Amino acid sequence: MNIPAKHGPWTAPGTVEEGLQAAYRGFLARYPAYATSARSLDALRAADYGRLDDLGHTYLDYTGGAPYAESLLEQHLDLLRHGVFGNPHSHNPTSAASTRLVEEARQAVHRFFRASSEEYEVVFTANASGALKLVGEAYPFQPGSPLLLCYDNHNSVNGIREFARRRGACVTYVPVCNPDLRVDVELLRAALDQPDLWGNRLFAYPAQSNFSGVQHPLKWVEAAHDRGWDVLLDCAAFVPTNRLDLSALKPDFVPISFYKMFGYPTGIGALLARREALAKLQRPWFAGGTITVASVQGEGWYHLAPGHAGFEDGTVNYLGLPAVSLGLAHVAAVGPETIHERVMALTSWLLERMTELTHSNGAPLVRIFGPRTIAGRGGTVAFYLLDPSGGVYDVFQVEDRAGRELISVRTGCFCNPGDGEVAHEIEREEMAGCFEEACLPITFDQCYRLIQDATGKVPNTIRVSLGIASTFADVFRFLVFMGGFRDKSVAEFAAGG
Repeated sequence: MNIPAKHGPWTAPGTVEEGLQAAYRGFLARYPAYATSARSLDALRAADYGRLDDLGHTYLDYTGGAPYAESLLEQHLDLLRHGVFGNPHSHNPTSAASTRLVEEARQAVHRFFRASSEEYEVVFTANASGALKLVGEAYPFQPGSPLLLCYDNHNSVNGIREFARRRGACVTYVPVCNPDLRVDVELLRAALDQPDLWGNRLFAYPAQSNFSGVQHPLKWVEAAHDRGWDVLLDCAAFVPTNRLDLSALKPDFVPISFYKMFGYPTGIGALLARREALAKLQRPWFAGGTITVASVQGEGWYHLAPGHAGFEDGTVNYLGLPAVSLGLAHVAAVGPETIHERVMALTSWLLERMTELTHSNGAPLVRIFGPRTIAGRGGTVAFYLLDPSGGVYDVFQVEDRAGRELISVRTGCFCNPGDGEVAHEIEREEMAGCFEEACLPITFDQCYRLIQDATGKVPNTIRVSLGIASTFADVFRFLVFMGGFRDKSVAEFAAGG
């Protein structure tokens, strides 16, 4: 099978085109299962994501957000064009129509994640961060009670520590270790084994790292439950390319963002919460839609609405939620397992090729942060590009150079400072300068430059990630792009070489 060489404005030169076709044949020989889905998913790419090729884009930022399917937009617009919908907090015909669509979306989430409505509530939020804030602000922390976190957590999980500390809770971080950036299992076991003296204990970790792609063991959920912990499993980076089956796995709180799964709509996420765990939460305020009745004539007179309604502040995005139903149906039609298998094959090939890239003097061109094989990882890869002497090419300049070729990558710390600090071997004392009073307020770029100037270390990273519409041509084109740095010094590259 051949693959198209033309990508809008970008057309593979003759030698590159020959290399592309030869590489694809070798890829299929190595990953024959890829061929079984190639026809259907290549057709999907052409039909629903064809603008990527038409406009010459190589999209490698799926962990940041998925591109949307054109059919999803068309179906959603058709629904809105042929209906009349009003604020669901009433009983009139347009309100009733909106309420029906909102509840259909809620049922679609239950079905997709195999989450029994008898066991799990689905609370719609603005995004995964909003879901995490709901848990953080309402979890019944008390003086001395533990909040257990991993270094490898998104900042929206890290932020829960501020709620915990304000209530006198004890916050503990379990570190990750180089080179694979996996959690120190012995330290985690010791932390989970601490005696239960408080009754409410929360352990929060990601199913998949948004920095390194590491997939942390899902069995930790049951292990923590057996020791009396509530478990928050951050699945925002996991569910776009992996099956989450809540009939088999029973975390207490699961935050997700739908745009990471299917691109549209943005601004809608969810908290899937076990009913028993949701009942523990003590909301610090109430809003329209979250109460059954309140009075201004009596201090503290209000009744919180039961279940999800008590946590959906104000009016939900009732015009956007039908697109969630359509998006989940889109992903279900492709199949989470099919997406996973395709992404893993492409990621494996890319990792192998990246580790093989060298300069003429034999020095590596790439340094990967995290696992160098697909064992226990997902389709997110963090790395540096190195010159022949081991110097690090400025990641912002690399991103700019990629952007000029319409290749979308991401740079920075990806809102995951724990992984970044360990990956780049930044010590506590070296970070402290970014938080001195004289430095405040400080931007990430200023902190990055401050550490680099003081230590010579480069606390910045490049990340590529794959997803539902990724193709072999995408990863091959990026490999060609990286090869363009061969034998160039940092100074030569910075000068525009």
